[in-house]
Amino acid sequence: MNDFTFSVPQEILFGQGSLQKLPSVMEKLGSKHTFLISGPHLKKMGVVKKVADILTEAGVGCDAFTETEGNPSVETVDKAAAAFRDSGADSLIALGGGSPMDVAKAVGVLARFGGSITAYEGGGKVPGDIVPLVAIPTTAGTGSEVTAFSVITDHSRNYKLTVFSYKLIPSYAILDPELITSLPASVAAATGVDAMVHALEAYLSTAASPFSDAMAEKALELIGGNIRAFVANRGNVEAAKAMLAGSLFAGIAFSWAKLGDVHAMAHPLGGFFNVPHGVANAILLPVVVDYNALADHGKYEKIYRYIAKDPAEHFTADMLAEEIRSLTASLGIPQNLTQVGVTEDKIPAMAEDAMKSGNIAVNPRSTTKKDIEDLYRKAM
Repeated sequence: MNDFTFSVPQEILFGQGSLQKLPSVMEKLGSKHTFLISGPHLKKMGVVKKVADILTEAGVGCDAFTETEGNPSVETVDKAAAAFRDSGADSLIALGGGSPMDVAKAVGVLARFGGSITAYEGGGKVPGDIVPLVAIPTTAGTGSEVTAFSVITDHSRNYKLTVFSYKLIPSYAILDPELITSLPASVAAATGVDAMVHALEAYLSTAASPFSDAMAEKALELIGGNIRAFVANRGNVEAAKAMLAGSLFAGIAFSWAKLGDVHAMAHPLGGFFNVPHGVANAILLPVVVDYNALADHGKYEKIYRYIAKDPAEHFTADMLAEEIRSLTASLGIPQNLTQVGVTEDKIPAMAEDAMKSGNIAVNPRSTTKKDIEDLYRKAM
């Protein structure tokens, strides 16, 4: 058993209708004027206005930046940070999936300490507390509302940089299942599998502890038992609750246990080909699970029994990857990298970038650059 340290340094509000508690959260923060970061889709759907109206009715000023994109860029962070400074706001709200939360965390750093987000790449570069941040997820997937990471695309390098600091964890997280019941099926599938990968990789990580294992196992149970029902009918509130809670627990798990080869390899797919993060993870997962089977010491069967639709009585390690392939295919997710526009000529460069990830070091099976190249080719 590894030695371990953990804390959950935030207040988490979970439940149907919990969005209405936002004014009380702003009061606890002492915030009179907030800056909401979201995306164009949520603006179009009226969700941004819904949140702004709740704040306005409570006497809290609200400005909004709704230009975040999938795989958000350094340029978007700079633009949002400038808008935050101009607004005079004293707090931040991230509304959406991982992209708005990544941007909001980065804005929180720049608003306090200045410079470019590229200067904070890696771990231990954020010198202190960032601007108070409230995270409101509208997907059951990234777990960003409880994680210590911000992932931003640097187009000058075709590279997704990661800022890691426990100072990035939002002060409050509000998880209202009503906000995820209108997700398109494709988004529900991709983000749901992303959450499953978070739990699975944290569970298998060599940095795992009894604390992270407890979070990861509960996440796998909730997600594995509900992802099919949720994608089939996003209006299924019980399934939505389970997926949102599973994503939350998975986020806590990987904040303390890190991840593995799947995430190390997924980030370059976003940087080079703008592949949506959840889709990249879903395609890579069975290939990496096959590769890591050599290092399994009993956890594969536990994962299999959490996620299998009709688990077999007798288990062998190769069955987990096949079950994952069956699951992602049933959810309508592409099954190989060629289907999402990836070309083989970029594999050496992507492998080089993947090897820079700290997740490689905690993958259960030792991995070289050649191994990564081979895994990318198998996923083609």
